[in-house]
Amino acid sequence: MNYELFMGEALAEARLAMERGERPVAAVAVVNDAMVGRAHDRVRELDDPTAHAVIVALREAARKIGTARLAQATIFATLEPCPMCVGALLQSDVEALVYAAPNEVDGAAGTVLQIAQNADLPQRLRIVSGIRRDEAEELLAAEPDLDRATRRG
Repeated sequence: MNYELFMGEALAEARLAMERGERPVAAVAVVNDAMVGRAHDRVRELDDPTAHAVIVALREAARKIGTARLAQATIFATLEPCPMCVGALLQSDVEALVYAAPNEVDGAAGTVLQIAQNADLPQRLRIVSGIRRDEAEELLAAEPDLDRATRRG
């Protein structure tokens, strides 16, 4: 699987998010080297606190594939997901998470919390981090009202 390519797609989606007044956070879902979900944060647009990029990408992938079980999926996220998003990844049986930048506020794949690979849970995610990190951090830094307190995944 081409991590650089798919993270590039997520970064393009993050740029679109910023153009639309959202946080520059995005995710793509990939199954068998095909992108089946693509999303950016839509929290502000929808006035929906659950409309994080990872959740929206999971919803799109599940609709496209026709099942809530995404066991073959890899999610590429520009920012390490929060506990809500990691919980959704685990509940949908996603195989792997690839993220660019660590989330120092509420990252749940090892930076603040370790939910993604918690030995007490029945499922764990394979994690790859740091793919195109510099580009993701540049986007996050460019968002004017994104401070440490709002840098949520």
